[in-house]
Amino acid sequence: MSIINNIIMKTAVLIPCYNEELTINKVVSDFHKALPEAEIYVYDNNSTDNTYFEAEKAGAIVRREPRQGNGNVIRQMLRDIDADCYLMVDGDDTYPAEYAVELCKGVEDGYDMVIGDRLSSTYFTENKRMFHNEGNRLVRFLINKLFDSHIQDIMTGYRAMSRQFAKNLPVISKGFEIETEMTIHALDKNFLIKETAIEYRDRKGDSVSKLNTFSDGIKVIKTILRLFRDYRPLVFFSFVSLIMTILSLILFIPVFNEYLETGLVPRYPTLIVSGFIFVTAILTFFCGVILEVVSQKHRQLYEMLLNIPK
Repeated sequence: MSIINNIIMKTAVLIPCYNEELTINKVVSDFHKALPEAEIYVYDNNSTDNTYFEAEKAGAIVRREPRQGNGNVIRQMLRDIDADCYLMVDGDDTYPAEYAVELCKGVEDGYDMVIGDRLSSTYFTENKRMFHNEGNRLVRFLINKLFDSHIQDIMTGYRAMSRQFAKNLPVISKGFEIETEMTIHALDKNFLIKETAIEYRDRKGDSVSKLNTFSDGIKVIKTILRLFRDYRPLVFFSFVSLIMTILSLILFIPVFNEYLETGLVPRYPTLIVSGFIFVTAILTFFCGVILEVVSQKHRQLYEMLLNIPK
């Protein structure tokens, strides 16, 4: 239990870990001081070092998660742990524990997700990893454009969540795409989101990031496009249909002009391909219409399930 604004709220600190023996002891100790009544959980994701024992020594509740990947760990944590407020943080000591109370207070005030915003603070000056700054900017741009939002930090690993949000989060991602999936889900389902600027500090000493800039970056982009297709099917398939229609016209117009000039159609294969692409474009558009209806019905069902007392 944590007391925030004189209101008792059961708080759980979730720390997924993979080979963080150099920092996990300090992280657990810092959050014990910041939230003395909170339960701190460390899920060890097949670490090959002493992460498990260092976390246990610091006083955390330590469990093992055999399925590799940050998304797999978060999914299991949300299933296993019961709380009113879930505070998610990385085990690499890049997020100061001093902001824990402020993030949890946002949940107590009625927000479903409170995001610890690094990008409006010290991230771009502290981060030393190549292309990570550009990657964060790209992800932020894509999500804000595709989902009509104004979120500043999409991929931060420091965020607080309400029980309702956490227990109804359909986690599909297995790896570092989990933060992106959480944010898009909250936007699509119209959950209350708040951002709080936090300081960010880069990893110290021999501590090494497990995020692969290119392979994990590609997975994040694919996740954004997949969720855009799933949550905004009419827009997605309309765009695909438009591209196919333009391609069809590019093939058809020269054939049509030649017919007007000579009265002949010597390039039948081109005409057939053009017609086939145009028919496919029409079918693609109506697939988008049908899937949009399905998506709206799914959204209505989700809202109804949220209102059922548990």
